[in-house]
Amino acid sequence: MAIDFNQATEKMKGAQDALRRELAEIRTGRANPRILDRVEVEYYGAMVPLNQVASISVPEARMLLITPFDKSALEAIITAINVSDLGLNPASDGNIVRLAIPQMTEERRKELAKEVKAEAEKSKVAVRNVRRDAMDAIKKDKDLTEDQVHESEDKIQKLTDDNIKAIDEIAADKEKELLTI
Repeated sequence: MAIDFNQATEKMKGAQDALRRELAEIRTGRANPRILDRVEVEYYGAMVPLNQVASISVPEARMLLITPFDKSALEAIITAINVSDLGLNPASDGNIVRLAIPQMTEERRKELAKEVKAEAEKSKVAVRNVRRDAMDAIKKDKDLTEDQVHESEDKIQKLTDDNIKAIDEIAADKEKELLTI
């Protein structure tokens, strides 16, 4: 058969994984080291991810503790956090950086819930694009009988439905986390 169901499955799972990564970076009001994943620090002339120049821990529910491996990187870490779009204010005692995660307003939670829905919709579009490509491949395959075509289309549709349901569940979990804090 010309259609590779494993490849379609992997691509659809990839859309779920991408959604999980995107949602992990949305701040919920709880301290989560993943919100710092996109922060890059200028370290000896090169831009380096923050987690490669410092350890990040969560000592309290709404506090991140950043401990540089090299104390000379402390100022660069503070600068990187300040210029990021996180909206967090780093506090330093000369050895470590503390990031207090402020309590979010109800309005901000609702905005973030909308972001979650938008990210989920992007993932659903990616899954539907995989389905479309697979359906096109099925229709172009002249070696398949009519029954095989219908069977393959049904299989792809079920795979799509399962993945969209999983994406909805991932988004619902994140929305619940945002709105119940």
